[in-house]
Amino acid sequence: MKQYFFTAKNIEDFRQYCNEALLNKKIFIAEKDGKPTKEFLDAISDDLKGELVEQEIFKSRLKKLFKMSDRIFEYKIFCETGIKGLRFDFNFGLQIEVPKGNYRVRIGDADTGEIFFDNRVTVGARLISLEQYFIRWHFEVFRDDKKTFEHTLNLDGQKVNIMMGGGMGDMLSILPFVREFKRRHNCKLTVIMPEYMRELTLNLYPELPQAKKSYFNVYATYYPMTSISSLGLGACDTRNTPIERVGGANLGLKNLPPKPTFKPTAPPVTRDPYVCIAVQASGTIKSWLYPDGWDIVIDYLKSLGYRVFCIDKDTEQTNYGMTIKMPEGAEDFTGDLPLLERANMLYHAEFFIGLSSGLAWLANIVNCPVVMICGFSKSWHEFYTPYRVANRLVCNGCLNDLRVHFLHTEDACSYHAGTPRELECQKKIHPRQVINAINRLIADKHLTPPLGGI
Repeated sequence: MKQYFFTAKNIEDFRQYCNEALLNKKIFIAEKDGKPTKEFLDAISDDLKGELVEQEIFKSRLKKLFKMSDRIFEYKIFCETGIKGLRFDFNFGLQIEVPKGNYRVRIGDADTGEIFFDNRVTVGARLISLEQYFIRWHFEVFRDDKKTFEHTLNLDGQKVNIMMGGGMGDMLSILPFVREFKRRHNCKLTVIMPEYMRELTLNLYPELPQAKKSYFNVYATYYPMTSISSLGLGACDTRNTPIERVGGANLGLKNLPPKPTFKPTAPPVTRDPYVCIAVQASGTIKSWLYPDGWDIVIDYLKSLGYRVFCIDKDTEQTNYGMTIKMPEGAEDFTGDLPLLERANMLYHAEFFIGLSSGLAWLANIVNCPVVMICGFSKSWHEFYTPYRVANRLVCNGCLNDLRVHFLHTEDACSYHAGTPRELECQKKIHPRQVINAINRLIADKHLTPPLGGI
């Protein structure tokens, strides 16, 4: 059974992406010379062959993104149609298995009436949509020009899996939409969570059943991950979409759902008022790089009487040739600890100071006030906090520039690598700005520092 990938988007947009990828040698092409085999070309009609140069690129891109082998394209499709050899499901986008015969398949969007695919498939093949996000698919199957089957996606009462992946912050931003998706569609939903997220997710969303693995024995599966890509596997490019809106875009939901209610499972680690900090993130581009900036801020917090706990996973992190260490003035609470333990610490903290990182998202989700030090992205990119600190008078916000593809560069700084201006978005945030944000937070939240001093 051969596979053919089709797309709901304009094929020319994908061709441009594929050409750029080939030129940059960023995508592995499985077939020799990047072309599909003659056997594969013979499996479908002549009017499709103009699109087939992209097929192996699409296949390798999907495998890489979802970290799956060829088996993902070969498992038994779940839904029967009553017609021998004709099956469908929505477990990897829309998939339709078409038997040998004089068949024609027409695929579109039930809401807009847009037709994405309308071709004859004369030799047995599996049609797979490149889009992996929520579309209310409608398809029709004709044999000898007579309609034999049609179906419109309807999740009501159906078993549905949500496959979670990506970073902690990404998942925390998406989970509120998963809960709303279950309510909106009245489906029997199960969330496939990474092990390290399961205990925390159970606390935040006890109404969401969880599983460790999907066997694709359900009606539909969705993969609402964030994606920095021109290849539209997701509904949006996170370079021009607020992260807290990505889950909704991928699951077809427009309204921002309420945050969950966190229920602490442990008392504070100390009776002393304390502040949590995290100086590391997923890359140096996110680090606060002002010389001795953290030391200055920690000294200020201590002058107010606060204890300062560093809650990073590691005491030291190195990438792009730079090493970020836990500040000497902070108390060492680093370590690969369960997220529920981290959530408890943040829940009882006076506030959190960090970067655009998963721990900032965790603090936000448990209603710990966040001072976010971040200039490499625009102010709308992460969740809203009135205590975001950036220097907008220097080069900044490159993450949200669609001309910059961070997956295709080895430089930490997209604009000024190797020059005195390298990473100035993170280097030129002054400690005075951070201290001012701390003072505003303390005043706004009516906090009383143990030693006063504001």
